[in-house]
Parts: sequence; C-alpha cells; structure tokens
Amino acid sequence: MRVIDIINLKGGVAKTISAINIAHVLAAIHHKRVLMIDNDKQGNTTKFWGLHSYDRPGIAELLTQPGLDVRRVIRPTGIAGIDLIPANMSLLSANSSLLINMSRGRDYRLRRALDPVRDAYDFCVIDNAPDINVGVINALMAADDVLVPVKIDQFAFDGLAELIEQVDEIRESNPSLRFAGCFFTMYQRNKANQRGDDWLHGAGNYPIFKARIRSTVKVTETTYEGKPLLVHAPRSTAAQDYVSLVEEYLEQVKKGINST
Repeated sequence: MRVIDIINLKGGVAKTISAINIAHVLAAIHHKRVLMIDNDKQGNTTKFWGLHSYDRPGIAELLTQPGLDVRRVIRPTGIAGIDLIPANMSLLSANSSLLINMSRGRDYRLRRALDPVRDAYDFCVIDNAPDINVGVINALMAADDVLVPVKIDQFAFDGLAELIEQVDEIRESNPSLRFAGCFFTMYQRNKANQRGDDWLHGAGNYPIFKARIRSTVKVTETTYEGKPLLVHAPRSTAAQDYVSLVEEYLEQVKKGINST
C-alpha cells in the first residue's frame, strides 16, 4: 500500500476535494483499492461521504488507543473501491493528548496501525489539516508521497518553504518520504494565475505537476451532492484535470522519480 499525503499549511486550497477526487480516479479509472483517511478535525472528507458521527471510533481513537484494530475503524463510502477512516472534532483533543505524550513511538502510531491492512489496499490517501500537529506528523511518518494543492492568490505560497523543511526533517526518520510535487487548483487563465505560475516555476526548488485543476462551479456542486467529479460531472474540465493529475503521478511512481 502506497500512502499519499495531501497537505498544505494554508487553508482554502481545495485540499479535501483534491483528496477525494484523486482517490476516486485511482479507484474508478485505475481499478485500485483505496483507503482514505480524514486527518482533519473539521471532518469535511467524512461529511462528504455522509459518514460523520460520534458513535463510532475514527482517526482520533486510532491515534490515542494503541492496539485498536484499524479494521474496526474503517467504513465503506458507498463508492466501489474506496473505504474511509473518518474524523470528527474528537481529533482536537486527541492531538492535545498526543502533544503531551512523550513516549517513544508516539509519532509512529498511524504507521503501525495501518500494518494489518497494507495488503488490502493499493493506495491510502490522507486528507490532512492545514497544520503541523502530532496527527499530521503521524501522517507524514506513514507516507510515501506528499502532494500539495496550491490555489494562486496573494498568499498562495505562504508556508511552502516551511512544509518542505518539515518533510526534510521527517525524512530522517522516514527515508521513503518524498515531496512528489505541487499542483494548481481553481486555476484560471488570467494574468494573476500566470504570475503565480511563473513565480513558482521560477523559484526552482518546488517540483510542479503539469496538470492544473481548472476552476469550475461543478466542483462546488459536488460538495452538495456528495459525489466525486467523475460521477457528478464526468465531462467537466476539473474532472478531466484530476484524471491527468493522477496519470502524471502514477507515471512518476512507475519511473521511481525522486522529486525532493
């Protein structure tokens, strides 16, 4: 099972939508078995799939209860090939609890918890909070690839340097971790987006996917429908852009490209 972290320290960049649609393209187009993990206390990925609840264990319990069988936490999404480990606001107290827990192995809890299901899935896609908390560090310790959605605006690149620095630090303990690249979301063909595009390419130290997720109202519609783009609007530009992004990513993996 290859683990993909979708993360950006800045909010509002279509992180959750990207995680959902990357997972769905892997399942629907490439016939992969995908486990999603909602690692954000807001639980937007969980809400998208209609699985938000406080009655069953989720990622918070998985991180704070060593020995909890991950198979008790995984829930089907209703979409073939995709299962979910859900989140809710309990993750806030879980992160606080882990922060004061200085025991060895604290940062490896998620990695160890996933061991029993590594052969059951081809990919794990983690939707992370816009933060570097103990839960996100656990996700990075468990990950193989980091993908960063970027929405171009005045503050688009805030936190990118810090995120890469964190990935570099984590790599000392998780050598398989790599910064696979950034990809643009909500992209429009205008001067502002072109300036941001040029800046990121000119910076030189950020690997960038060629695929750009173009802006369309169809993306917003999916949040109300609870359906991935390829189900709700398969001919939309964004749906096809996510298909291209996943193809590009899989080609990276196939070639063994070590971006950063």
